[in-house]
Amino acid sequence: MQQLLSKRGFICDMDGVLYHGERVLPGVAEFIEWLYEQDKRFLFLTNASDKTPLELHQKLQRMGIDVDPSHFYTSALATAAFLRSQAPGCSAYVIGDHGLHCALYDAGISITDVRPDYVVVGETNSYNFDQIQKAMNLVNAGARLIATNYDITGPIEGGIKPACRALTAPIEAACGKRAYYVGKPNPLMMRTGLQILGVHSSEAAMIGDRMDTDIVAGVETGLDTVLVLSGVTDERTADSFPYRPRLILSGVGQIPGGNDADALNGEDVDALADASVDAPAAEE
Repeated sequence: MQQLLSKRGFICDMDGVLYHGERVLPGVAEFIEWLYEQDKRFLFLTNASDKTPLELHQKLQRMGIDVDPSHFYTSALATAAFLRSQAPGCSAYVIGDHGLHCALYDAGISITDVRPDYVVVGETNSYNFDQIQKAMNLVNAGARLIATNYDITGPIEGGIKPACRALTAPIEAACGKRAYYVGKPNPLMMRTGLQILGVHSSEAAMIGDRMDTDIVAGVETGLDTVLVLSGVTDERTADSFPYRPRLILSGVGQIPGGNDADALNGEDVDALADASVDAPAAEE
């Protein structure tokens, strides 16, 4: 744990790490207070594309936590930056909510369904058959397919919801082309996060609840990795992946206390998984 506490920079996921839906998770307020008290550089880097940094700031504010909008970076912003670097002044047909629309507009990308350069898919609550059909035909006509992130589900209060990859999959299947996914675990987004913080990868930690996006992104970018079990992953699920986080915590609330006894490492997860497999069945 001391290795984690000594890091200068922290990149943290949001859904499943800070909150579920509109409910803040235990220990989050204390964790953020610790980041400020210890003068850590931190960035909340989320694959969700539906909200702007200002709206994320306001969401945490409603939960009693005040974090400046400059500490938020979304896959919508990463997607807009990617398209601007690839094709300045390009056009896109967009399936997504206003967070994505705002990011693209601010990057000088026009939004249209008439011969667009790109089809861009993000999270939305208004997904429908007409959008799938429109996107499929535009891609078949030459538009390039871009998705804001690789999450297939996301945590909500009382369960999970379909996320960007689940919404992109029907379009990929219908047109036979694979999207380019911009958000985590794409190193593009992670490198941008490190640049914003102004720290080297060896000085930073990635904290997240997903093995297939947060943790693999941290591993491949050279950050210290911390899996929290407050989101979509449990110990058994973590053990099914060929890579490991360095630490596993129940939630970010454990970090300010810095108690090594409460943390698991990759070998501990292997031992727990083996024990659960080898344990005899309970007698009825």
